[in-house]
Amino acid sequence: MALQHAQVTVVVIGYDDAAHVADAVRSALAQGPAVREVIAVDDCSSDGSVQLLEGMAAEESRLKVIRRPTNSGGCGTPRNDGLNAATSPYVMFLDSDDVLPLGAVEALLEAAARHDSPVAAGLCLRKELPSGRETPWQHELYSQRALVAHPDQRVRLVRDTLCVNKLYRTDFLRDHGIGFPEGRFPYEDFVFTARVLAAVPSIALTPEPVYIWHVRRSAARLSISLDRANIANWRARIDADQLSYDILLGAGEKRLAQATRARFLDHSLRMYARELHLRGAEYRREWWTVTRAYLTSFDEGDFASAPAPGRVVARVILASEEPCDLDRLKEFAARPARLNPPYARAEDGTPIWSAELPQVELDHLRVRPAHLLPAAVDAELRPRAFGTKLRLRLHEMYGRMAETGPEAVETEFVERDDGRVGFSGTVRLTADPGADTWSAECPLDLAALGRGTWDLKLRLRFQDGTHREITAHAATGARLLSRCALPSLRHAVLLVQPYATHSGALAVRLAPGLSGVTDVVRRRLKRFFR
Repeated sequence: MALQHAQVTVVVIGYDDAAHVADAVRSALAQGPAVREVIAVDDCSSDGSVQLLEGMAAEESRLKVIRRPTNSGGCGTPRNDGLNAATSPYVMFLDSDDVLPLGAVEALLEAAARHDSPVAAGLCLRKELPSGRETPWQHELYSQRALVAHPDQRVRLVRDTLCVNKLYRTDFLRDHGIGFPEGRFPYEDFVFTARVLAAVPSIALTPEPVYIWHVRRSAARLSISLDRANIANWRARIDADQLSYDILLGAGEKRLAQATRARFLDHSLRMYARELHLRGAEYRREWWTVTRAYLTSFDEGDFASAPAPGRVVARVILASEEPCDLDRLKEFAARPARLNPPYARAEDGTPIWSAELPQVELDHLRVRPAHLLPAAVDAELRPRAFGTKLRLRLHEMYGRMAETGPEAVETEFVERDDGRVGFSGTVRLTADPGADTWSAECPLDLAALGRGTWDLKLRLRFQDGTHREITAHAATGARLLSRCALPSLRHAVLLVQPYATHSGALAVRLAPGLSGVTDVVRRRLKRFFR
C-alpha cells in the first residue's frame, strides 16, 4: 500500500541523557520521509544534552528542539509539550534511552491507513543491555495483524500500558483531550493508555517490531520500572492503577475497568510480592498495609477475573494484618507459580493456604487440570569434579499428582543472556517409598555449559500425555548453595555458584578458567569498595 510522505511527528523526551539521546533521535530520523518532524523535548538537562541536540538540529531541518526552562519531574509534561507542538497528522513517542527499529513508523502507518484507525500498535521488544537479549512485550496481542473495532473486544489491550509502541492520530488525541498527567507522576503511561481506551477507538495491530525498550539494570539512575526498592514507587503504581480504573469505569467501560484489576493482580502484585523478601522490615510492613488497603476496594468479580496465582496472593494479604509466608508467597507469585508444601486442609477436606490462614481456600486445585497446577519440585545441584548430579524431587499436591501419574521430567539449562540451551535431558521419576514425593537424578557436565548464568527449566510429563512447564525451587541447606572451585580438564578450573533467584528458583553461575575466577574476584572487590 502506497503511503503518503511527511505524515508523522516523533516526540523524543529526555533528561540528563546525553549518552543516549542522540541515538534515539537518529533512530527516529532514520524512519525515512514518512517522518515529517522529530521534536526533541529536553526537560531542563544540565549535562550538555541541549547543546548536543541543537547541534544535530543545525544539520537536520526535520529536528526541532524544545528546551523546558524548569524540570517537570516526570515524563508526562515533556510529552505533552511535544504533542502540543506537533504539526503532523500522526504522532508517536520515544524515550531518550530507547530506539525505533528500522521500518517501525512505516509498519504502524500502514496499519493505521489500511483500517482508517486512529490508533495503531505494534510489538515492543525489551532488550537487556549489555547482553542484547530480547524479550517480546505482551506478544500475545501482536501475534498477527488484526483490527480491534472496539477495545472491549480484546480486553488484554489493557495490559499493554506502554504509550511508545503506538501511533496516534493527532486530531484524535486533541479532540478527546487526551494527554499525560502533568509533573512528577510515575507510571504516567497507565493513565494515558486508559484515556485512549476510554475514547473507544478502533485499534490496528501489527506483529512487526516497532519499539526497542532498552533495559539497563546496572545504570546509575534506574528507570521507574526498575527502581522498585522505595515504597514510593509502589504507592505511585497503585495510584496510577486506581486512576486508570476510575477513567475506564467513568467512561462506562466496565469490562476494561475490571481488566485493570486483573492486570494489577496478575502482574504488579505478583512482581512486587516476588521481591518482598529482599526488602527491609519497615518496607515490608508499609507495603503490606498499603496493599491491603487497596485490595479492599476490589469486589469478588475483580478477583474472579484474575488468574489464580495473583488472586491467591491477594487473599493471603487480606487475611493477615502482618506480613507472613513471604518465602512461600514469592514462589507462588513466580512465573510459572510454584506452591511449596505444606499442603493444609480444612476440617471438611478443602485445600487451604495454611492452618494459620484457613480462610484462604485453594479449592480450585481440586478441579484444575494437572498440567496447569502450580507443581513444586525441589532441586539440588551437587557440583563435583567428576560426576555432578542434579537431584529433583516432585511433591504430591492434594492427591492430584498421583491421580495424573508423573512419569518423567525433561530438564534443560538455559543461558540467561542469550537464551541458548546448554544442556537438555530426560529422566524418569520414581515414587519415593513411604513419602508423597517422586524423585529423579540427572548427571550433568558443568564444564560443557561454560561461562554464564544458567537457569534451570523443567517439563513434567504425565502418563496421560499432558505436560507442565515449571521452574524448580532451589533447595536450601548446608553447602547446597555454596560457591566452589572445581578442577577441570577443559578449563583447568571452574568456579561454580548455585543460587536461588528472586523467585526462589535454582540457577547457577559458572566462571571457567583462571580468567573467569579473576573476573569474579574483581567484581566482588568492586562491589565491596562501592
